[in-house]
Amino acid sequence: MSGIDEFEAMVDQDEAAFRRLMTYYECAIMETKTKLQVFDAEFQLQHDRNPIESICSRLKRPESIAEKLVRKGFPMSLESIERNLFDVAGVRVVCALPEDAYSLARSLVTQDDVTLIDRRDYITEPKQSGYRSLHIIVEIPIFLECEKRPMKVEVQLRSIAQNFWASLDHQLQYKKDLDSDEEASIVAELKELSDAAADLDERMQALRHRIFDS
Repeated sequence: MSGIDEFEAMVDQDEAAFRRLMTYYECAIMETKTKLQVFDAEFQLQHDRNPIESICSRLKRPESIAEKLVRKGFPMSLESIERNLFDVAGVRVVCALPEDAYSLARSLVTQDDVTLIDRRDYITEPKQSGYRSLHIIVEIPIFLECEKRPMKVEVQLRSIAQNFWASLDHQLQYKKDLDSDEEASIVAELKELSDAAADLDERMQALRHRIFDS
């Protein structure tokens, strides 16, 4: 039996338990988004502007969960999903500028009921492709009828410019029949455009400070 087949058999054996776990992750997404929306509203009151442009979320599809368990060599069980996969629940926050992403992340992880599990700063150290974003894994409690249950959520925070670049990069998804020279040229141009977006962010941040800090 393949790993995918094993996963499907595990879900079929106790579909109700799997649905319940996915509901817990959905609740964790709601808790995370609520905290971020509160920060945004408070910042609006104090500074007359909103650091958050948009928030979206996603729950990892069952086939993606199965594929990752197989790829990482993790056991096929509900306990394994909770213990080993940190990105089943995902929240993406698009901020005006990078400094807003850092500020929101700091506010989130300093909440007394939130635990920081991992932090990866692809803004300061972009991926080779040019991808820039701040990723944090947090453990956040959800409050059920008879218990409080900690759940992990991946939160990605990025600027408008960084999100624009990442969205277009995802849409392009280089054609499989490109020759190596053409693909290398596209990769180099995307990296150059990422650097241009980062320069725009820096200049806009400097301009904002000139306007509001004077």
